[in-house]
Amino acid sequence: MGYKVAVVGATGNVGREMLDILSERAFPADEVVAIASRRSMGQDVSFGDKILKVQALDSYDFSDTDICLMSAGGETSKEWSPRIGQTGCVVIDNSSAFRYHQDVPLIVPEVNPDAILGFSKLNIIANPNCSTAQLVVALKPLHDVAKITRVVVSTYQSVSGAGKDAMDELFQQTRSVFTAGQMVQEKFPKRIAFNVIPQIDVFMEDGFTKEEWKMMAETKKMLDPKIKLTATCVRVPVFIGHAEAVNVEFESPMSADEARAILRSAPGILVVDKREPGGYMTPHEAAGEDATYISRIREDATVENGLAFWCVSDNLRKGAALNTVQIAEMLVNRKLLPRHQAA
Repeated sequence: MGYKVAVVGATGNVGREMLDILSERAFPADEVVAIASRRSMGQDVSFGDKILKVQALDSYDFSDTDICLMSAGGETSKEWSPRIGQTGCVVIDNSSAFRYHQDVPLIVPEVNPDAILGFSKLNIIANPNCSTAQLVVALKPLHDVAKITRVVVSTYQSVSGAGKDAMDELFQQTRSVFTAGQMVQEKFPKRIAFNVIPQIDVFMEDGFTKEEWKMMAETKKMLDPKIKLTATCVRVPVFIGHAEAVNVEFESPMSADEARAILRSAPGILVVDKREPGGYMTPHEAAGEDATYISRIREDATVENGLAFWCVSDNLRKGAALNTVQIAEMLVNRKLLPRHQAA
């Protein structure tokens, strides 16, 4: 007996990716429903070799739905996820609305799979921020061996993390540079074409941005509350794929060779680390791929027990849609869905 799955936000970048990944991974669904706001009702979206008609969120009945993959933004999630959860449908939410709620597990399957058992209080599971997801996949196997004390990370985040309109703005601005056209600037506080912007999300009182705070708070919740982390998050003129320069300090020594061997055997990771021109991964190559790629692994002699590496992943996949579907697969594989346990 298969499951009924709803994808909310099905017309957005991540929603469309969720539908693609459900099909690619042959998720055991008898029925998949595409849902979005009323203004998108009736639009066509692809699911494998099928075309789904988008239904309106405010009129959809979730009482016979098993899993809801929610990618419609924080405000929509705050309003709808608890209501959907009350019907017995389990919501896996891609927004930041419930990531820090004490009764909502925040999950990356390769990092803290057992935390999923806490979902039943609200029937909501949170998906982490895209930049955090790839980071903790890389940190987890290293932390298990040598215990991480401090992380310094600088991110190079693609515009797709800010949505389809942001991708369109990069395209239009790039074209305007070459055609002397009008430079329209709406999604970003400064021009993004041929530029980098050291601000993602709003500024907080301490000078960090909300994106940087998210990386700290989510790493602590999923991996270890004792880890100290500081981040600088930067938007770059890349369409898809986030990159991170990561510096890690451990309690005990960890050589580059040891780290390389640990990471090569870790789930969800591919190591591409040749010390030669081009012997590393870039966002362009990671786009469309499921793995978190690690390159440039080297020892940092400026601190005791220090290590540095380069981390790249497709932010729409592992940073969002893929991780969400992997959580849904965990619910199925562990037989945690109430309706089907009773069936």
